[in-house]
Amino acid sequence: MTGGRFDVWAPDAERVRLRLGDGRTVAMKRSADGWWLPEEPVLDEVVDYGYLLDDDETPRPDPRSRWQPGTVHELSRTFDPHDFAWTDQAWTGKQLAGSVVYELHVGTFTPGGTLDSAIERLPHLVDLGVDLVELLPVNAVNGTHNWGYDGVLWYAVHAPYGGPAAYQRFVDACHAHGLGVVQDVVYNHLGPSGNYLPLFGPYLHATGHNPWGAGLNLDGPHSDQVRRYILDNVRMWLEDYHVDALRLDAVHALADTSATHLLEQMAIEVDALSAHLRRPLTLIAESDLNDARMVTPREAGGTGVHAQWSDDFHHAVHVALTGETSGYYGDFAPLSTLAKVLERGFLHDGTWSSFRGRRHGRPVDTAAMPTWRLVVCNQNHDQVGNRATGDRLAATLDDDRLVIAALLTLAGPYTPMLFQGEEWAASSPFQFFTSHPEEELAEAVRQGRRAEFASHGWGEQEVPDPQDPATFERSKLDWSELTEGRHAVVLDAYRRLGALRRELPDLTDPSFGSVSCDVDEDARVLTVRRRGGTLLAVNLGDAPAELPADGSLAFTTPTAATLADGVLTLPPGTAALLA
Repeated sequence: MTGGRFDVWAPDAERVRLRLGDGRTVAMKRSADGWWLPEEPVLDEVVDYGYLLDDDETPRPDPRSRWQPGTVHELSRTFDPHDFAWTDQAWTGKQLAGSVVYELHVGTFTPGGTLDSAIERLPHLVDLGVDLVELLPVNAVNGTHNWGYDGVLWYAVHAPYGGPAAYQRFVDACHAHGLGVVQDVVYNHLGPSGNYLPLFGPYLHATGHNPWGAGLNLDGPHSDQVRRYILDNVRMWLEDYHVDALRLDAVHALADTSATHLLEQMAIEVDALSAHLRRPLTLIAESDLNDARMVTPREAGGTGVHAQWSDDFHHAVHVALTGETSGYYGDFAPLSTLAKVLERGFLHDGTWSSFRGRRHGRPVDTAAMPTWRLVVCNQNHDQVGNRATGDRLAATLDDDRLVIAALLTLAGPYTPMLFQGEEWAASSPFQFFTSHPEEELAEAVRQGRRAEFASHGWGEQEVPDPQDPATFERSKLDWSELTEGRHAVVLDAYRRLGALRRELPDLTDPSFGSVSCDVDEDARVLTVRRRGGTLLAVNLGDAPAELPADGSLAFTTPTAATLADGVLTLPPGTAALLA
């Protein structure tokens, strides 16, 4: 990549011109590698600009646009990230090991739906014991509101959130509160509207598609520059915006037959940047592969990504608490599956998956992998938002079972991730919402959503219209709930568990060997012992359970367990932690 503000890679174009917001047109000349440079100087000031490709007189936004003050179809605006006066010079970073992650969607986290309004709620996250704040994708998307996974301009921060300057203010404020920032990024596909990359060059794979659209050209002709487009974006977040970690969306959909897979190359460059910046930088993969080689260091023959999600943990907890066994939940009905996930990370580690109709996963070398490399949750944007009505666990579970979900997540052996509002049993759903201006696309999204749930037995009338503004508004958190009724009860439990993670070394012990489980399938009782002496006991049965136990009660569900004369008594649907 060249160093000019207006250089653009367009190897397929015969002519490229720079169109400025004041109407001026500047000719560009082509270099040998397909990059085009302005033939005359452009004033070093904030300007709107776009590119005219060949004989097309419609200017297209910069593929590397940092600022889209209008829509993704309009002119880009120059933005210099170095103009910001950072105050985080003393920030030394935040490692993933031992941390609690909190996932949020900027548009629904606060009534204002902006990065600046999110800053006002950072003290709440500190009180909760959060270490890392994970933002759903913030890149520019078509329309005013969206989950973020329809992004088409990966370098630009969505204007309704406040744009790139607001993003810098947010990260700076997080660091001032002792919070690291994780940015969710999507490199496996582009959104359905506003993707002009194919006009500039062979960004998309000639034949490869995934469930969300055309994949990126990671291994075909000209793929070096496409890979560079992604890798430079990684560097932008970590260096220019001081982000501490990236969550990589659906990496199993990255089709790459190169000798060095994109993920490995990414890990190499991020580790080098971490050494240069002298602070931890972390890559977290969302992977459906159940393969620990993803997070095995390169020196040991792995990809070198630092951590990955374990959806099996979510599925096992969800089924244990709700009894749902449809779809991919089908294999998780026995309580023993939860025990296996707690001891070994995955249920499917080479075992038969009835949902997939084949064997799935690979055994984990538990002697070689620390537990913190698996990020787990009992709720997240996918598992809530991809339900027909976007209903949370709080919509169906009582307070005790909600707190059991929290206890298994926060007192379990892995890196826990919370989803916005779960900590106070938020009443608002998190539904799937879009705001595509094109009516044909909007209708396609509506129909696609309804068809997706037809096989799940949900009626069409139950699936909210993604394009209805009310769907978006319903998904916003109601912060007035925190001090009321069950919300206050659940929030107190989460805060106490957050504090216990910092008090009890067992809860952050990174060794798989520190965990052993016992299951009484008939009584629906699970016990989880840690080598330091803590005992997590869960009674999901219909009758009280009595267990021999040592130590003292460190935590119980709202309906309290009791400990007397070495016997722990758990009422039905309750749990306790002994230390």
